[in-house]
Amino acid sequence: MSDIWIMRIGHRPERDKRVTTHVALSSRALGAKGIYVDTFDPVLEENIRSVVDRFGGDYTIKTGVSWKEAFKGFNGKVVHLTMYGQRIDEAIPKIPRDEDIMIVVGAEKVPFEVYERADFNLSVGNQPHSEIAALAIFLDRFTEGKALYADRGGKLTVVPNERGKTVVDLSK
Repeated sequence: MSDIWIMRIGHRPERDKRVTTHVALSSRALGAKGIYVDTFDPVLEENIRSVVDRFGGDYTIKTGVSWKEAFKGFNGKVVHLTMYGQRIDEAIPKIPRDEDIMIVVGAEKVPFEVYERADFNLSVGNQPHSEIAALAIFLDRFTEGKALYADRGGKLTVVPNERGKTVVDLSK
């Protein structure tokens, strides 16, 4: 499977802190390698690094990276999630699984240049929707659910329960 990267465009730290955090956490849980965020946000970086430190995995975050800068050094396919794109069921079989992909997730109006540069403009329904939901649906289908229960070698692990919460500290 290829490496999957996320490019978050239009992050506004005061307004979008929870949404962008959830974009990062969802992408981490569903198999992405890391996220670039266009606005510098050291608090967001610290929050995500703390989760990775405690729950494991090989996930990176870098803020203050413009989409143009991220695209410049990227050699894989760009997938832009937008409600205006081609339907997911039609597009996903065309996306190569042996090349890296960068998934663009917008927070505000995405520049038209992104639509032009993207190899795939893909929609998860052609209706207004949450970027977190669209990202989760795309990643689950693209990875065929393989990342959901991967062992990430963290200090903490969650034990599934029918009722209740069990978190085991493996560092002790």
